[in-house]
Amino acid sequence: MGRIAYVNGRFVPHRDAYVHIEDRGYQLADAVYEVWALFDGKLADAEGHFVRLERSLSELSIAMPMSRAALTVVLREAVRRNRVRDGLLYLQVSRGVAPRDHAFPNPPVRPAVVITAKALDRTAVEAKAAKGITVVTTPENRWGRCDIKTVGLLPNAMAKQKAREAGAGEAWFVDELGFVTEGASSNAWIVGQDGRLRTRDTNANILRGVTRLTLMDVIRDAGLEVDERPFTPEEATQASEAFITGAGSLVLPVIAVDGKPVGKGGVGPVAMRLRRLYIERARATAI
Repeated sequence: MGRIAYVNGRFVPHRDAYVHIEDRGYQLADAVYEVWALFDGKLADAEGHFVRLERSLSELSIAMPMSRAALTVVLREAVRRNRVRDGLLYLQVSRGVAPRDHAFPNPPVRPAVVITAKALDRTAVEAKAAKGITVVTTPENRWGRCDIKTVGLLPNAMAKQKAREAGAGEAWFVDELGFVTEGASSNAWIVGQDGRLRTRDTNANILRGVTRLTLMDVIRDAGLEVDERPFTPEEATQASEAFITGAGSLVLPVIAVDGKPVGKGGVGPVAMRLRRLYIERARATAI
């Protein structure tokens, strides 16, 4: 069966899914998005993603396109129609369609909604985690509101391309003080030689990762300690372990930064333990 997309009230074949040429998301990146991990056909970390979606829309003065209850029904239907058990669910909400003008349309127009779902090969994903990835660093060059999950991702796309050309799995942005902010599509973590975890605090200009938030609870329940403070790429290579988190990566070990090994250069036990515990939590609480 071919993939099915939801576009502005209709489920249509993926090949026939189109948005208007004057959709402000297309012309001005005037849109936000969310990505849910799917386990057994259910939405992981659902509450966190809904809360962040509502916050992003509010920060940009875009109305919720429908109630949360109605949106949940549509999201689940997209998953059902695509017959996805394990995978990713993508939601995008733009300000809507209006004649091109930088200022917001007045009166406001109806927000535009796009939803897609795709399956992932969990066996391949777990093999990748068992091997770990490498990262490269790149200067921070994004706007000052990375806390809003907008579709304006050109700096992120360029960073990902840099990583791909280097044979790496992710890129970490580094600010003017030399500290890692976050990854192009993930939050960044290290495990110190003392066993304490460290990740950038959300008061910095980073995305408030939903996987990151859930993992904080997992870490506390596991009896581990975490410091929300920045670290440099050098500190990452001197740490015992490093990893990234996100809806797509879940908890994914990092074994090298800019060609330098992290710790002993292999996948560490803390990251793999947290990956297992996170997946257990996500499966148990998915809706």
